[in-house]
Amino acid sequence: MIRYALKRIGSLMISLIVASLVIFACIEVIPGDPASFMLGINAQPDTVAALREELGLNASLSVRYLSWVTGMLSGDFGTSYTYRTPVAEIIAERLWLSLPLALIALGLTVFIAFPIGILAATKRGSWTDMSVMGATQLGIAVPNFWFAMLMVLLFAINLRWFSAGGFPGWDNPFAALKALTLPSIALALPQASILARVMRSALLDTLSEDYIRTCRAKGLTRRQALWRHALRNAMIPVLTIIGLQFSFLLAGAIIIENVFYLPGLGRLVFQAISQRDLIMVESVVFLLVFAVIIVNFAVDLAYAWVDPRLRARV
Repeated sequence: MIRYALKRIGSLMISLIVASLVIFACIEVIPGDPASFMLGINAQPDTVAALREELGLNASLSVRYLSWVTGMLSGDFGTSYTYRTPVAEIIAERLWLSLPLALIALGLTVFIAFPIGILAATKRGSWTDMSVMGATQLGIAVPNFWFAMLMVLLFAINLRWFSAGGFPGWDNPFAALKALTLPSIALALPQASILARVMRSALLDTLSEDYIRTCRAKGLTRRQALWRHALRNAMIPVLTIIGLQFSFLLAGAIIIENVFYLPGLGRLVFQAISQRDLIMVESVVFLLVFAVIIVNFAVDLAYAWVDPRLRARV
């Protein structure tokens, strides 16, 4: 297992280096000058030139890239062009909202998807199975932002059980969790629909394997064969989807954060792009890519734990 983990760490480091190069190159070719944007169209050329020098925009691309990478390695993400404060402080402040939101939404996703996916697989072809598949198809088809607006209309405006938006901070944990409830549900339901269908398909494929029939022939009931043997072997595609979903929930909640006026990472990167705050965009995007790569690394380790054949190939 240790050899397998070390091999995956090597791949992880290569992926991070390539990702940093791609992110820097893509953002640097975006048209527009941050200094001109900050000062406005009526700014004098010498004023723009002075600001470019202050921001370090006159340095070569290679120097700027190395400065950015070495700074990140030491925890210094640079200074925001717009807010004129350290990028790391702004990201840390926003991460305290986006990370709990993603974790709560992922927990709801698993909590909803696992039972109904297993139920649909054990009741294959029945009305229960068809009902579950119909509900999950509807959950996939309905856009999460539209569902979020419906929940705001019902629970915030009509029933007044929740606030329509905003985040009070973590000084009052109950109020903070209450503010994240509707956004978490809006994010979780489409992902739970996808995960439930994957769980059902994986279980059905596993239950049709020869070793499951052998277990049944030796006297195990269908339920015992499911929980003792089939479920663990069906987890590999499910773990893949869970890893991808966590990455999506962390990085792809821009619309939901705007619907509920949540000051998270998604909204931050959207504002940074519109304000031409390149250093902010580069740092936030790299952090999100880093999160995706780390999650994939964790999923690979989970694969090796679930399926010992992967460790044997190292």
